[in-house]
Amino acid sequence: MMRKLLIANRGEIACRIMRTAKRLGVATVAVYSEADTHALHVELADEAYFLGPAPARDSYLAIEKIIDVAERSGADAIHPGYGFLSENADFAEACAAKGLIFVGPPPRAMRLLGSKSAAKAAMAEAGAPVAPGSCSGDDSELTEAARAIGFPLLVKASAGGGGRGMRIVRTPEELSSTIDSARREARAAFGDDALFIEKYFGGFKHVEIQIFADSHGGVISFFERDCSLQRRRQKIVEETPSPGLTQFLRAQMSEAAIQAARAAGYVGAGTVEFLVGDDRFYFLEMNTRLQVEHPVTEMVSNQDLVEWQLRVACGAPLPLTQNDLRMSGCAIEARICAEDPACGFMPSAGEIIHFRTPQHAPFLRIDSGVRAGDRVTPFYDSLLAKLIVFGETRAQALARLQAALDEVEIIGVATNLDLLRAISKSDALARGDYDTEFVTNNVDTLIVPAATDEDLDHVLLAAAGATLLSRLRRTALEASRAVGDEWSPWAEVNAWRLYDSTGYEFAVTLAGRTLAAHLMRPQDDGFSLICGGVETSVETRRIGDRLLLLVNGVKHEVAAVVVDDGVVIVLRGRNYLLKWLQTATSEQGHGPSDERLLAPMPATVTHVAVTSGDVVSKGETLVVLEAMKMEIAMAAPHDGVVKSVACAVGDMAKEGAELVTLTRKEGA
Repeated sequence: MMRKLLIANRGEIACRIMRTAKRLGVATVAVYSEADTHALHVELADEAYFLGPAPARDSYLAIEKIIDVAERSGADAIHPGYGFLSENADFAEACAAKGLIFVGPPPRAMRLLGSKSAAKAAMAEAGAPVAPGSCSGDDSELTEAARAIGFPLLVKASAGGGGRGMRIVRTPEELSSTIDSARREARAAFGDDALFIEKYFGGFKHVEIQIFADSHGGVISFFERDCSLQRRRQKIVEETPSPGLTQFLRAQMSEAAIQAARAAGYVGAGTVEFLVGDDRFYFLEMNTRLQVEHPVTEMVSNQDLVEWQLRVACGAPLPLTQNDLRMSGCAIEARICAEDPACGFMPSAGEIIHFRTPQHAPFLRIDSGVRAGDRVTPFYDSLLAKLIVFGETRAQALARLQAALDEVEIIGVATNLDLLRAISKSDALARGDYDTEFVTNNVDTLIVPAATDEDLDHVLLAAAGATLLSRLRRTALEASRAVGDEWSPWAEVNAWRLYDSTGYEFAVTLAGRTLAAHLMRPQDDGFSLICGGVETSVETRRIGDRLLLLVNGVKHEVAAVVVDDGVVIVLRGRNYLLKWLQTATSEQGHGPSDERLLAPMPATVTHVAVTSGDVVSKGETLVVLEAMKMEIAMAAPHDGVVKSVACAVGDMAKEGAELVTLTRKEGA
């Protein structure tokens, strides 16, 4: 076994690898960018070394810098994780040239199978069914291939994975701009903008086979994983085994995956991906690395795949043969991301003010690279954490997934938690009757506003009132301490009524509605709340970071977190932002003009499509931003004329920065 391992990655996968390495007695070395100085993976590592500026090309994609750190730290092996350099054959060769163990497949196998276009050609030659498509080429070759294949089709990045550089093209008119966009994203994510084109199959499932091979000729496959629940062609919920897959197809796909590994001289962990539908399957690609969703395979097999990787990389045979491998039950993973599904899955950056996950249990696992106080930056992937559950049956696993998701609380950045909860409770997931288009086609019905009713309003106002009362008490106590009299009656709870002998009125805004209440008779353990002429009895008690409310005798456990302009109440797994009315009023009239296009978050300007004086139509792309490995097309909100352009390609736009100013076209 190796002595010291450098993890050339960040976030939850870096933390995951470190935990296994430490269990095996292997020292760990972290690398980090300027944006990750205080990241969790840096704290967990035995040693940590600075790489450079936040952009990946200057840090996590900088091969020479990472090799230099390995030599300086005395590491004898490098694990690339997934993403970044994990499927870069040049990086694997650079490691070998310096005598470092690369935890991954040999460069030759990586080049053959890691390139999606090359892998398709190899699989077709071996007789495996492949989706109709083209090998990589320039724009004119891709355009010609598209005409031959027909629409709809997929434009895909040949390097890397995770759905980046992948676009659906439904009409010929979309092709040129889509190729440009996919190239930009692939170049930013993988340092390689090679693309190829593939036929798009609507209504199919995305199913993958986890394989493992050693340097002694051993190759085995695990249960398949169903990864069909996706947004923007990126997976968000995965499960194993795949519901509804026949034993016949499972055997055929496993055999095809094993044959692909043997033909390529593969060593290590790999995943062969297929499209499945109409009782047939097509080879899609092979990921020559560990997958984000590997924990579900670990849960049903009771194996640590990172440990397998480390042992196989050191020349050991596979720990088990195919006949020895035992798998049972069902496991499901949900990816919790910093993004807003209601706004086209716009990524979200900022500080994580509050982060709470369920208590660990034998059937529950949380893989995360962040904690409360960390900042989510615009430079990397939006993945915050993975929640994985196991059940003896699929129904049990689903019930555990639903319960666990309801216990996750995140405040400070937008997340997809409500969407994940809706998916977990959907009839389609219960039946296993879903495909790669399910989320896209149903996102509007899955994302529903919180229900409004008087009982809910009273609970939220009770929580807001308790928070306000706590703040006033604290202010009074601080004032007493400031004059050196901690025993002043102003520090007593009952003295709070001196602000107003009849009580205290407050108002908040909630999702565009104004809620007003009158708080009466504050005591240590509660108060009375009058709202809409109805008096409600509220008893309060703090249990750690929880606020326990008895509202007219009914128990409600909430989290109440103060933010700049109000308080966020987390009730039954849902966030409710209540803004103090004074703050909301002071902001009125100061919003951006409807003729100014503003950056929604810190982002890099990758394309400017207009100049001053251009006439544009509503919906036309004016500027393209890149943040958190996602392209954000900023479109004209109405017909108009470009008055000015305040950005250029390469600029790092701050949140709220002006990009383009439009003069509204008459009648628009």
